[in-house]
Amino acid sequence: MKRHLIEDLRSRLKANQANEKTSNETLESLEKKVKALAEDCSKKKNSIDSLKQKLNTATKEKSQYEQMYHKAKDELDKKGLKLSNLESKMVETERAMNELETTASQQLNCLAKQSGQALETIQKKLELTNDKVEEFMTFLKALTRELQHSVQELRTKIKQAKKKEEVGVCKKGLSQESVQLAASILNVSTRDLEEILEVEEDEETATTKMEFEKDKEWLQYIQKLLETQFPFASYLMDAVLEKLNEKNKLVVEYSSLMKHTV
Repeated sequence: MKRHLIEDLRSRLKANQANEKTSNETLESLEKKVKALAEDCSKKKNSIDSLKQKLNTATKEKSQYEQMYHKAKDELDKKGLKLSNLESKMVETERAMNELETTASQQLNCLAKQSGQALETIQKKLELTNDKVEEFMTFLKALTRELQHSVQELRTKIKQAKKKEEVGVCKKGLSQESVQLAASILNVSTRDLEEILEVEEDEETATTKMEFEKDKEWLQYIQKLLETQFPFASYLMDAVLEKLNEKNKLVVEYSSLMKHTV
């Protein structure tokens, strides 16, 4: 009985040892798995902590972005409202501009028609005025030429009257003896006396030439006045009065000569 009991105990011991070995192996395997799981859990915990930090950061950023979104949305709504108001105003402005353009076009057409008529009337008046001015210039030039011509005729008549008077005096007492007497009085020869008389004629010719040049300058001055800008009436009046006064003096001188001649 003891032997059977010992053998049974030995067999149990062996079985227990085998089971223990298996349990130890299982336990060792479990410990390795537990250690691996612990390490994995630690890594996952670290990862979770990191994810939590990222989540917190993302949450904060999300909050900030949400605030920015709401702010941008509010501003966009305001700008949309302003844009809508501007579009309405633009539509009203375009309508007003169209109405204004239509009115302005009508008024411009009316003004153009009136201006055309007014310009036509002004053109006719201007042409008439130009014709009158041209006629006046023609009359004025003819008047000055006629005045100058009459002055020259008076000068010529005066010179002729003076020569006639001198010839008359010579006819009354002029003779060869008188010429010789005059030459002896002047203590010159008869030839010298004739040269003196020729010099007087030359002086008269020079005077005539000088008077002609003055007349020419006077006519040029009148022409210059007519070509200058307004006003020139006072200067023109002075020039014409100067020539009229000269003519009056010549008329008086000629009348006096004619009385003496008669």
